[in-house]
Amino acid sequence: MKKYGLLGYPLSHSFSRNYFNQKFEAENIDAAYVNFEIPDIKEIKNVLKENPDLYGLNVTLPYKTQVIPFLDELDEDARQIGAVNVIKFAKGRFGKKKLVGYNSDIIGFKQSIEPFLKPSHQKGLILGTGGASKAVFHSLKQLNITPTYVSRQEKDLCLTYEQLTPEVMKEYTVIVNTTPVGMYPKINDCPDIPYDLLTPGHLLYDLLYNPDTTLFMKKSAAKGATVKNGLEMLLLQAFAGWEIWNK
Repeated sequence: MKKYGLLGYPLSHSFSRNYFNQKFEAENIDAAYVNFEIPDIKEIKNVLKENPDLYGLNVTLPYKTQVIPFLDELDEDARQIGAVNVIKFAKGRFGKKKLVGYNSDIIGFKQSIEPFLKPSHQKGLILGTGGASKAVFHSLKQLNITPTYVSRQEKDLCLTYEQLTPEVMKEYTVIVNTTPVGMYPKINDCPDIPYDLLTPGHLLYDLLYNPDTTLFMKKSAAKGATVKNGLEMLLLQAFAGWEIWNK
């Protein structure tokens, strides 16, 4: 039996374990998916030592960046983003396993937003500057959309929420929320953008998927904007991870 798993801390609300084990059962795949809830990334060494039958790992918060020094190689997307959420166990020299890091978030986001894009979507705002925002930034660039981060604090090459003027909102017609603001149970919260400046020409994408329709999406839809949550991205990045492990 092949073994796959998830590195992170905490993992109580993990999507991956149920998804993959249901997939293995439905498709009669002789494999199991387990959670490795480790309080320190250095414990990855013990995980690898104690599980020689591992064929692949997913990586979630807070280790998408911290795991990189423990890998032998990075895919180009993962290198540019500076974050890894899929580790493939490849054959290295002298029969030794080689750990290769990938980022399937970029695949999931690109594939899920692409059908909604129009020629007028030339510039995008990314709310938040955390790990997920990096994958969105590089995805938008690959889709020929000029991305700009929005942060609560002043940072280089970032706008603040106070700087989202009517001129900015008119110019940036794609807005992606990569923050946890509005996630269950705090469903009455939403990112502090000027919703009254949204139009039917805007596309607003929330990486959150619990609840299905966040307040960010509701307030945007009320202005006629196109809205989308992150559930499809979650599924697509899982599909991509499976393909990476088995290619």
